[in-house]
Amino acid sequence: MLVVTKFGGSSLSCATQFAKVKKIVESDAKRKIVVVSALGKRDATDTKITDLLYILHAHLKFGVPYDDIWEMIYSRFKAIKEELSLTYPIEDDLDSLFGMLSKSISEDFLVSRGEYLTAKLMSDYLGYHFVDAKDLICFNYDGKIDYALTEKKVKVAFSEFGILVVPGFYGAYPNGSVKLLSRGGSDVTGSILSKCLNVSMYENWTDVSGILAADPRIIKDPKAIKEITYEELRELSYMGANVLHEETVFPVQSLNIPINLKNTNDPEHPGTLIKNVCDDKENIITGLAGKKDFVSFNITKDHMSNEVGFLRKALTIFEKYSVSVEHIPSGIDTFSVVVPKSSIERCQYEIITELKNELGADVTIASDIALIAVVGRNMVNQSGICGSIFETLGKNKINVKLLAQGPSELNIIIGVSQKDYELSLQSLYKKLIK
Repeated sequence: MLVVTKFGGSSLSCATQFAKVKKIVESDAKRKIVVVSALGKRDATDTKITDLLYILHAHLKFGVPYDDIWEMIYSRFKAIKEELSLTYPIEDDLDSLFGMLSKSISEDFLVSRGEYLTAKLMSDYLGYHFVDAKDLICFNYDGKIDYALTEKKVKVAFSEFGILVVPGFYGAYPNGSVKLLSRGGSDVTGSILSKCLNVSMYENWTDVSGILAADPRIIKDPKAIKEITYEELRELSYMGANVLHEETVFPVQSLNIPINLKNTNDPEHPGTLIKNVCDDKENIITGLAGKKDFVSFNITKDHMSNEVGFLRKALTIFEKYSVSVEHIPSGIDTFSVVVPKSSIERCQYEIITELKNELGADVTIASDIALIAVVGRNMVNQSGICGSIFETLGKNKINVKLLAQGPSELNIIIGVSQKDYELSLQSLYKKLIK
């Protein structure tokens, strides 16, 4: 049995958090591979090391003095070494990095030093062997991961050392130059290592006790989700529930490796278990999520249903302007194309003009739409869910602008005016989950 454990920046913000991590790792002998993010915020007024490194690069690029930024970075790492009485000479690595600072330094390399230095500290603290992510996570020059080569290198490293600390968030091109994953990519690093070693569990430790059933900024004290499928997580993540990096799922899902989201500050809490099939039937609705700022192009033409290829012609126009389509609710002589507002800010009027000219249709715009996803694997063959949604929103005098449900019955998408977004989520949570 083997477990990969990944700790986020909030779990590594200071010496006290390092001590919590060590206690967690040492409490289970299966936790042989530890992946770390860069040092996170110590409090709400603090700045993440990754953000400081991005700022430092910007200062270098534009010739702005950076002594204060560098001092903040240096002191954060030095303080942890001293407070934990570590032997790793981090001052040497920091001095070496300082000597490399110039306008020409690679942003990817500079920013990756946050994870690199954090992992070096953690490997010293745990007594685990440090293995640089650039020697494990292999990218092709097209930016895609070479999984075959990565797996080979990961297996060799694990076979040689047995217990590893690996920095997250980056890998390397074939020539050895560092390449960052997208922001939050340390989650993905842990997932890739889990896949390569086909582990029994991938643990992702952060500062919340799993995935919440709704946005805590809108819903007071929402319930934690005990179990969730990969598909449900994808639906909620896509609609704004940002707990895991969205690419984390793909490496482990194919091997049915479960992900356990847990809280470093409350390690006894079971957190949320993510897997292909869940047995928990306690709740019909797993969770709610939503996003604002959508636009609906409402297209109307008499007898359009008799025109073969009408919808294709409309979507071709959106494709021409590289606009991703979210939903297409339809009727006999009308349909709507719902898209993110940000994607059409520069081409809205061009699209309207082409839709009118190419299709001979009337086109109107609704630009204040928010989308809410009601997600639940247990909705299948359950009657009355849509009725409850309409009843709840109706009682709160909220008009439903669109409604869509996928064939799997996994989710229901509701469109409402942005002014009704928070009230919609609150009323639906109270009715469907609480």
